[in-house]
Amino acid sequence: MGSVAVLHWDVFSQEIDKGNPAGVVLDAEHLTDNDMQHIAKEVGFNETSFIVSSDVADFGVRYFTPGHEMNVCGHATMAVCFALQQLEQLPEKETITIETKAGILPVEMAHNVCRMQQAAPRFSPFEGEKVSLMASIGLTIEDLDERLPITYGSTGIWTLLIPIRSLTAFSHMKPDQEKFPSILTDMPRVSVHPFCVETFDPKADMHARHFSSPFSGTVEDPVTGTASGVMGAYYARYIHPGAEAYELVVEQGQEIGRDGRVFVHVKNAKTDLSVAISGTAMFVKQWNSSY
Repeated sequence: MGSVAVLHWDVFSQEIDKGNPAGVVLDAEHLTDNDMQHIAKEVGFNETSFIVSSDVADFGVRYFTPGHEMNVCGHATMAVCFALQQLEQLPEKETITIETKAGILPVEMAHNVCRMQQAAPRFSPFEGEKVSLMASIGLTIEDLDERLPITYGSTGIWTLLIPIRSLTAFSHMKPDQEKFPSILTDMPRVSVHPFCVETFDPKADMHARHFSSPFSGTVEDPVTGTASGVMGAYYARYIHPGAEAYELVVEQGQEIGRDGRVFVHVKNAKTDLSVAISGTAMFVKQWNSSY
């Protein structure tokens, strides 16, 4: 048995106990995969990040939910960067590179804001049964905004984007996670991400909730970075296409008391959309986790 220090950061917020909590383990080089999985389960957050060495970037990060490893995670990456900045261990250069299983991510830190580039957006149509899908999140087909497509989307991690007609529907959502894999037959392990363009905050452009895959060991991710990134790409492709650039604000977490904001930056490049996200974070506390 051993133990490691875990740093708790709340990301996409400027208030403690808001936004999305992430655990950070600073020196994880000596930990095995089983050690990391055990620690993530004990921590219990949607993601815990583990800093490791890298031969191709400034450092590497591995990400674990309580149930399995993830290729990348937006808010957990930001938690790592804020933690290293606070400890004065962040490389002193304009762009930091981080090796992940989704590729090498360029990250910038300036004025207590972290900005990270996302992978090129990809979309794949949902061809499943819409009534069953809506029932799996506690809604009816009347709540679906059928002017827009339901689609799997990814800027590093796949999720299912579901356009919802009105903001009021979000307070009625009750996910039945065990049904997700049988409905999402093309990608049975992905999360579910309902969203709408009606918002609580008049300064926000989109509102969302994020329901975890049943394999992850969690139910709901309060404020999601990578899913917000692909929402920005969805907005540029399907909702208001044609602009050269978009500066969007995504709000999330209000229904579960974790109100947060993700800033999404989309550019229309010659061949594809370029997506980045940015946000703030607050340090909460440190404790030891056994493995």
